[in-house]
Amino acid sequence: MSDSCQRRPIAVTIGDPAGVGPEVAAGAWAARRAHDLPPFVVIGDAAAIEAVWAGPVARVGDMDEVAAAFETALPVWHLEDSGPLTPGSPTPAGAALALHALETGIGLTRNQAAAALVTGSVSKHALHGIGYTHPGQTEFIAERCGVTATNAVMMLAGPGLRVVPLTVHIPLAQVPERLTSELIVAKARIVARGLTRDFGIAAPKLAIAGLNPHAGESGQLGDEEVRIMAPAVAQLAEEGIAVDGPLAADALFAPGIRDRYDAILCGYHDQALAPFKALHFHDGVNLTLGLPIIRTSPDHGTAFNIAGKGKADARPTIAAIALAATLAASRERNAVPAA
Repeated sequence: MSDSCQRRPIAVTIGDPAGVGPEVAAGAWAARRAHDLPPFVVIGDAAAIEAVWAGPVARVGDMDEVAAAFETALPVWHLEDSGPLTPGSPTPAGAALALHALETGIGLTRNQAAAALVTGSVSKHALHGIGYTHPGQTEFIAERCGVTATNAVMMLAGPGLRVVPLTVHIPLAQVPERLTSELIVAKARIVARGLTRDFGIAAPKLAIAGLNPHAGESGQLGDEEVRIMAPAVAQLAEEGIAVDGPLAADALFAPGIRDRYDAILCGYHDQALAPFKALHFHDGVNLTLGLPIIRTSPDHGTAFNIAGKGKADARPTIAAIALAATLAASRERNAVPAA
């Protein structure tokens, strides 16, 4: 990691304070030496962390204070009190804090005070209750970064697999009408560029999973592969992007096959996330490609049902922080322009 990346801490938003965000952030700090984590600062409500963790907390008001504080205490950029808090019971004040933490984290990362942004899990229901209109955090981050939502691509990355769902949070019945050649080409370009820019892979190799059983059997089991996917693959190949497909999804994730590719693009949410979580449930990271900043997130929700009970697993947050640091260093080394 470069000296400049080492000097700049990573911004970690607390997420909904009634969820497991406070616990897993504290757990990541407690495991910092075991996992060689770089300095990071939690943005949110210090009291929310102190309510569920007995470890040392250092309130900071300047990013220059983070590295020194990190040695002996968890640095927290305290924004506001989120009011009376019961773990597992979200409140409007907690949702407002989560949103303010996200806004602050984006700002700190965009102005390069932070090397990268790691976002804690939020409750979409609670956020919508206070007037939040974006489908999720990714769309909000993209908007604040001046990027259209369609150009922000979700990737799930683990030590042995990277996947990209071409369509995300929509009903399965809508997938065939939303999946177009233009969508596949646009997202594959962003993925290829992200693999080079952020992962340092000079010539990434992509695979596109077929939508239907056996990749459609040449149109016998569905025509999306012939009508939509094959033209997209041909266009990408013409542009010099190495891509195979459409390939039968039932075999694509087998050992020895998935290892041939730097990322696998899938037609819909569960086609990508089911095999990914089977392999990387505890160390998988959600990241967003196509942004001018590095953004990662632990691949789990608020887990209100276990919040405050000492059951939260910090490993996904540890993985998200570690990957954010690696990507930030890679992006700086490669120095590929954002646009």
